[in-house]
Amino acid sequence: MHVLQNIIHPFLLADMSEYIATHIKAICEGDIRQSYLQTLETWLEEVVFKWLDKIYILNEDFPEHKILDDLKNHLKYGLKYLYTKQRIDQLFKIIIEYPDSLPVLEDIKELMPSTYLRTHFIQTLKRELKTRLLHPGVGTSDILTAYVATIRTLRTLDPSSQLLDAVTEPIHEYLRTRSDTIRCVVTSLTEDGPNDLAEELVSGEATQPEDSDDDDWMNWVPPPKNPIPSQSKTNSKSADIITMLINVYGSKELFVNEYRTLLADRLLSQLSCDTEKEIRYLELLKLRFGDAQLNYCEVMLKDIVDSKRINQRIKEDPNYEKNDNFISAMIVSAQFWPPFKDDKLELHPKVVKQMERFTSSFETLKGNRTLLWKNHLGVVDLEIQTGNKTLELTVSPLHATILLFFQENKEWSLKKLSKKMLVPVTALRRKMSYWQSQGLIAESENDVFVLEEDNVEGANVEADVEDDETESVMTSTKDQRNEELQTFWSYIVGMLTNLESLSLDRIHQMLKMFVFEGTSTEYTLEELQNLLDKKIREHQLIFSNGAYKLPK
Repeated sequence: MHVLQNIIHPFLLADMSEYIATHIKAICEGDIRQSYLQTLETWLEEVVFKWLDKIYILNEDFPEHKILDDLKNHLKYGLKYLYTKQRIDQLFKIIIEYPDSLPVLEDIKELMPSTYLRTHFIQTLKRELKTRLLHPGVGTSDILTAYVATIRTLRTLDPSSQLLDAVTEPIHEYLRTRSDTIRCVVTSLTEDGPNDLAEELVSGEATQPEDSDDDDWMNWVPPPKNPIPSQSKTNSKSADIITMLINVYGSKELFVNEYRTLLADRLLSQLSCDTEKEIRYLELLKLRFGDAQLNYCEVMLKDIVDSKRINQRIKEDPNYEKNDNFISAMIVSAQFWPPFKDDKLELHPKVVKQMERFTSSFETLKGNRTLLWKNHLGVVDLEIQTGNKTLELTVSPLHATILLFFQENKEWSLKKLSKKMLVPVTALRRKMSYWQSQGLIAESENDVFVLEEDNVEGANVEADVEDDETESVMTSTKDQRNEELQTFWSYIVGMLTNLESLSLDRIHQMLKMFVFEGTSTEYTLEELQNLLDKKIREHQLIFSNGAYKLPK
């Protein structure tokens, strides 16, 4: 009998394990919010074990009793192992559903040390993140949302943050390759509505590193026996989520510059901007980045408040020549704002006269100060009357200038109007399409447009320009960095003149030693290589045998 039991036992154990795995999958597959561990343990006791008791003849004096106990212990461990493995295979969904999936996470946290599935956990999650998240088909904002949920999930499972360091490094590497990552982070931090990063910002000051362990000694959890090797340089245990995102790039300045550009866009696109809300966000960001980093932004917000006051004083000035169209100016301190895009636009003479009157009043008010107008920036509120119909529109200065010239002359060739407004023909044609869509302008023949006063559909229509007016009016942070790097070209020329030829690494090291040392920003090898490649295309540089040299 004993020999027969030893033969049957392995096959019975394998069949029962397969039966348990099928049962676990049937129960857990569609539900990642509810814990089924206790339910499964009860099922094992009341169904599986009772069936086994009927198969084995129990007798305290015979070895079958020990065999049955061993079998039950194997099945208990097998249930925990298979349940944990099933939940790990559902891990991506569990992360996305956080915090609703907390009961399941508590099960994984409890069972993973005893089931030795940490390596499987890390490999599975890395694979899932790579195949389902880290590819061009997923938007950057969606990746950031999943990243935040991953951090919170892994900190629930492992307070020591070793799992977090092992798993999130591929996300960091992928985020660095996306050009819009920083803008998405900054936008998420300062946008209205429910948002994980905005909530993290509002929740309070950044977590202070390291020194708080003694204060929370009652909840201390020892690290795992076998530390997980990680290439991550981020101190994930002591860093909050925003700090971890900043550490992806290793520089606060990139985020501060992006915030300045984003703030400038918002302030310039909304003349009635809510400065109190922006000041509140600015104060919260100071807790993360420090006062010194955000001084420029304070000046920008002060410019908006001062502009409103100056506009009101000029409007109330009895010496100011008033007419039906009052200009409101946003007066900015150029040295504190990000660089503006340098687009040319010659405004209509009527508008130029109004701007000159406003400048004169400003000079009277401010004494030795004057205004330098950016003609292509701002918005224009138009009320267009054609017969008994009215259009109320908010458009760009370029769109308004087009219509003013057509009011003066009902027919313009594209080339002639382009020369009049100092706008490239291709850009002008693109802007004209807006008025064509409104039924006000039609193309009578190739590159010739006429005013169509009787072709406007609808009355009392309110609309906004929605083509490329949502583009930033500021120079992008990437372009700013390229322009700054361009200033170091003379140093590179000097190096190559003296040393004849240098490798990319050597040029970068010498710039770090002699040039970047005094600047606030360090440029990467990739950025430097892009500059040198550009110089090669412009025939100002030669690349040969792995080294750069000047053409003779």
